[in-house]
Amino acid sequence: MSIELVWHYLVSPSFIHGAGMTLLLTATSLFFGVVIGLVLALIQESQTRTGQVVSFFYLWLFRGTPVLFQVIFIYNVLPSFGIKLSAFVCAVLALSLNEGAYMAEILRSGLQAVKKGQRTAGLALGMTGSQMMRYVVVPQAARIVLPPIGNQMIGMLKLSALVSVIAVEELLLVANQTASADFRYFEALTAAGIYYLAMTTAFMGLQILIETALDPKKRLRMRRVSLTEGMLGTSKSFAIR
Repeated sequence: MSIELVWHYLVSPSFIHGAGMTLLLTATSLFFGVVIGLVLALIQESQTRTGQVVSFFYLWLFRGTPVLFQVIFIYNVLPSFGIKLSAFVCAVLALSLNEGAYMAEILRSGLQAVKKGQRTAGLALGMTGSQMMRYVVVPQAARIVLPPIGNQMIGMLKLSALVSVIAVEELLLVANQTASADFRYFEALTAAGIYYLAMTTAFMGLQILIETALDPKKRLRMRRVSLTEGMLGTSKSFAIR
């Protein structure tokens, strides 16, 4: 193994571009997946028969077929219907539709976790339906769904490697092409693995920060820790004097 070659790959423009493309795929697909999942969750909450049938069919279809199948299907079948999209758009579309099916269940469980009595109390106080969702339901549901959404975010980062089959220049494809050129697979894949570990670590840190910001108990605990450290620092300074 050549450490110098691994470092060369890490700072090379092609690997940086591949890592950026992976992040862009992850963020874009996750955003649209959350939007689709929220729409499906609200449709399921409405309890209408048509909505229940549509949401059930969507979940059955996209949870019952492999992501790789969906990526290849969208990329190869849509042009036969006159719908020509770039490889990147096809990748985002496939990943977003798949992610939406899982996000729908996550968000639905979060919305149902808020007791109906709290919704009734909000309406009794004169809140409109949108105000009740904004001030009562969403803040509580957000704390519940954030951990599974964080897991989905990390999963999406790894699933993005599948779009290399339709020639989207994400990180894994760049690493594989680089290794194929000089047969240094160990160094190229090691560099790609370091990028993946760095990105997942950053996502985990972001998840912890958001969870702390949304959870009053964690915020209070952090304040107590900082106050205790400040008091200890002050006492040490007095002792030194």
